[in-house]
Amino acid sequence: MDYQTNPMRGIRGAITVERDNANEIAAATLLLFETMMEKNQLEPDDVTAVFITVTHDLKSAFPARSIRKIEKYRFLPLMCAQEIPVEGAIKRCIRLMMIAFCPSASQDAIRHVYLGETQKLRMDLKGENNG
Repeated sequence: MDYQTNPMRGIRGAITVERDNANEIAAATLLLFETMMEKNQLEPDDVTAVFITVTHDLKSAFPARSIRKIEKYRFLPLMCAQEIPVEGAIKRCIRLMMIAFCPSASQDAIRHVYLGETQKLRMDLKGENNG
């Protein structure tokens, strides 16, 4: 990819898990991450950083660890944090904010990915560019 002509963009994604379980968190994180990469036609070197948040009810694993275990992402900067515990917010949710050089210059060409229960978080994207 020509980084001189391809803009850096933020790409959002979210997914939920059934329970606070390390294996479920790892699998869901990888599914979300890989779907975001695929939908936005990204290569590993296109991604500059990923910020990951989890709701307060997920405590059994660091989601970043599942991405870091993949050799081609071993040196990718990843950071985990806890979401603000807002009353009534979706439960057992993992969110990703990927910063990447993207093949398209327009914001509306970015494919944000909301899987499963999280689709209701961004109803404005349903049918347009939602997972």
